[in-house]
Amino acid sequence: MNAAMWTAKTGVQAQDAKLQAIANNLANVNTTGFKRDRVVFEDLFYQVERQPGAAQAEGMNTPVGVQLGNGVRVAGTQKVFTTGSLQTTGQPLDIAIQGQGFLQVELPGGETAYTRAGQLQRSPEGRLMTAQGYPLVPDITLPENAKSVTIGENGTVSVSLPGNTAPQEVGQITLAGFVNPAGLLALGDNLYQETAASGVPTEGIAGEEALGAIKQGALEGSNVQVVEEMVDMITAQRTYEMSTKVLSAADGMLQNLAQAVR
Repeated sequence: MNAAMWTAKTGVQAQDAKLQAIANNLANVNTTGFKRDRVVFEDLFYQVERQPGAAQAEGMNTPVGVQLGNGVRVAGTQKVFTTGSLQTTGQPLDIAIQGQGFLQVELPGGETAYTRAGQLQRSPEGRLMTAQGYPLVPDITLPENAKSVTIGENGTVSVSLPGNTAPQEVGQITLAGFVNPAGLLALGDNLYQETAASGVPTEGIAGEEALGAIKQGALEGSNVQVVEEMVDMITAQRTYEMSTKVLSAADGMLQNLAQAVR
């Protein structure tokens, strides 16, 4: 294959991957706690025909070499964990994390997963669970006769019971922090899982050890900025078009060469 055509093909594939990430970001613009994806690119190996600084004659070295690139590839995708805007809901079991940290939940297989979506619900047994039905870790159970629930900024869960004037503490919502949250494995359902790249989670109380505070009656919205995504989409589209034009130009040059040989 013509080298220019191959290089242009890698450019088309790279922009297609970027467009897919943009499409996913825009599709989740209203998803609670969603974090946008960013695609990272890197250039491919170079065909070195002459090394920079190679000896050209006695006492003379070439100031530049001949290095022809072979395109681009996707080096990885990164979750951007900036805080989304807070949306006040007034619901007592809705919580948002103002700052760093994740809620911890238990998966059906017993593994621990992490989420920023604080749409909590009460199970028939009184356990606090996410909207997908995953119980919080550590487990918190609300009394059946609880009249109201209060969740403090440090994650303390208190309830008001009939006949008691003072609220009763029933549990503590703790947060988990990571050295490299971008290395977490996205599972879907607003869930993430620990990997070797993310590092071991550090559990702590909200508002301490660089962890964010918890705000009751609010949810964290997606951190996707529609205008920014639209600009990126236009840029990806134009770059895609330019790569396809390179393909057409290289094909035309090959056709001219074939006709000249005949």
